[in-house]
Amino acid sequence: MKKLKDLAVDEEFQAFLLIKNADVRLAKNGKKFIAFTFQDTSGTIDGKFWDASEEEINKFAAGKVVALQGKRELYNGNPQVKIVHLRLARADEPSEPTQYMERAPLKKEEMEEEINQTLFEIINPHWNRIVRFLLNKYQKEFFDYPAAKRNHHAFAGGLAYHTVSMLRLAKAIVKEYPELNPSLLYAGVILHDLGKVVELSGPMSTEYTLVGNLVGHLVLVDEEITKACIALKFDENEEDIVVLRHMVLAHHGLLEYGSPVRPRIMEAEILHQIDNLDASMQMMLTSLRQTQPGNYSDRIFGMDNRSFYLPKDV
Repeated sequence: MKKLKDLAVDEEFQAFLLIKNADVRLAKNGKKFIAFTFQDTSGTIDGKFWDASEEEINKFAAGKVVALQGKRELYNGNPQVKIVHLRLARADEPSEPTQYMERAPLKKEEMEEEINQTLFEIINPHWNRIVRFLLNKYQKEFFDYPAAKRNHHAFAGGLAYHTVSMLRLAKAIVKEYPELNPSLLYAGVILHDLGKVVELSGPMSTEYTLVGNLVGHLVLVDEEITKACIALKFDENEEDIVVLRHMVLAHHGLLEYGSPVRPRIMEAEILHQIDNLDASMQMMLTSLRQTQPGNYSDRIFGMDNRSFYLPKDV
């Protein structure tokens, strides 16, 4: 049975897939439909289930495994599936949802070891203890959660994998620019997205929580740093702690991208740049892995809806 990434345009197929998302929407004719995102270990594909009854809406919920008969198509440059037939997988069929979850390419133990070794390189005692405190508090979630619902590193373990990738970039950059403070940069990298363990619901059928939608992970991790300071009896107005808070609050770079402040120290600017670099690379690689040489990828929403060309053997 083919994986989603191996399907060609206009190819008809049958597959067992996990419903990653099932958003109920209203069509122009006033009838409800379900906007699905289906998933296997190779990736995802969207599809619409028109004229959905209340029974079907309740039955085809996120987290369920379904048997799907359909056809891979393109709509506005993006892949989608035309649903021909859909039913729930039976108990005697491969119906365990974890079988269909995409996972980080590094094992959890490898990522834990790499991050734990980096802690020894954070020599400022305040930063070191805050990072250790928060990693210990959210140990399970940090290594299980995705880094996003859709755009980049949207797979189990994606948050930790994104963090490890950024640490590797940060370590290469501080070798080139010794003027940077490695301890501050590494602490900022490890903490910058930690608020996503509160912003997101988890690795399966990922959704934004209420506080995630209304507050967001930048403010949430800033709150976590403050809570850590209270627990550790640190003065959060000390300059080194204010600087650490600035790192996480400024890492989206621009106010219109959600940062309440723009980067005002070198390490905060570098954190923003490598965060953007790693997210962009992940989105491009995910799309280009499903692209044949000499063709353009599907449009990538998180990169201004651009498609990317994969050169032939050059």
